[in-house]
Amino acid sequence: MTLPVQELGTPEDAAPLPETERKKIAGRSPTRIAVDRLRKDKIAVVCFAIVVIFALIAIFADQLCSLFGVSTETVRASERVNLASGLPLKGPPNGSFDPDHPLGVAPSTGTDNLAVWFEGCRTSLFLATMAAVLSTLVGVTLGLLAGFLGGVVDAVISFVTDLFLTFPFLVAALAIAPIINERFGTEPEMMRTVSFWSLVAILVIFGWMGVARLVRGEVLSLREREFVKAARVIGVPTSRILRREMLPNLIAPIVVSFSLGLPAYVAAEAGLSYLGIGVFGRESWGRTINTATNWWELYPQFMLAPVIGIAVLVVALNLLGDAIRDAFDPKTRR
Repeated sequence: MTLPVQELGTPEDAAPLPETERKKIAGRSPTRIAVDRLRKDKIAVVCFAIVVIFALIAIFADQLCSLFGVSTETVRASERVNLASGLPLKGPPNGSFDPDHPLGVAPSTGTDNLAVWFEGCRTSLFLATMAAVLSTLVGVTLGLLAGFLGGVVDAVISFVTDLFLTFPFLVAALAIAPIINERFGTEPEMMRTVSFWSLVAILVIFGWMGVARLVRGEVLSLREREFVKAARVIGVPTSRILRREMLPNLIAPIVVSFSLGLPAYVAAEAGLSYLGIGVFGRESWGRTINTATNWWELYPQFMLAPVIGIAVLVVALNLLGDAIRDAFDPKTRR
């Protein structure tokens, strides 16, 4: 009863598909066609492999630390760093490669940089994934209601969306995060949890508007289709129409929005942690960069690992998101 998104039409100037290709894709769902397109895209395959590697690192961070024999546990700084200069006794910047600490150790504290990198990867990916999932759920729900119900509901949701879009994200985050952390993070272990979920909440509160607008626009078009009108005429409940008729036709834009939003949240988490309002009580790439800025002239290698990690992950996620968007778009012929 539902219509696939691919039947929404193609531009008039699009070149017609060859007969062999038309026969090849006949009878396949838009999702299957999109997956086949992604498999043929070498850039998408490479980026997907990179994202999977980072995901495995995040999931098995503890096991990887044990495998390499590194740990973020507190050590006596005098065993690893020069107390006078704060620089490591072995390894960079003044020594050669140290097999016991492949990425070196942090100045002043002596914490192993590889262990911090593993933990930072887990923090960044987990936080960004939670924020992307929750903001997508909020945006899809509000977009569905606004586009399908219309009238007062649409006007109210659209007004709230525009209102949140006017708030400067960075200023709001700098104001809200410290208040929440000070109010509820009264103990170190509690601060670890509160700072994490407060940052997730901030990213969700200021990240759902784009998804809501996208879904609302798609629903405004879909609600005029014959299959939706027929369902309403025979008395199908609104909730069932939204779940069974509307939502399946919105899978493509939702997936694209999620894939493009995930790298933005990774970068946002690193940026906020760098500014000192990120997570506390756990390692983070942004916090490492914040600390490393004070040692840039004496120990530039200290900053390279988290910067490279963020750059590679964000670029891979962005390129993969672009590939997914092109694969799900029926107007492209790549």
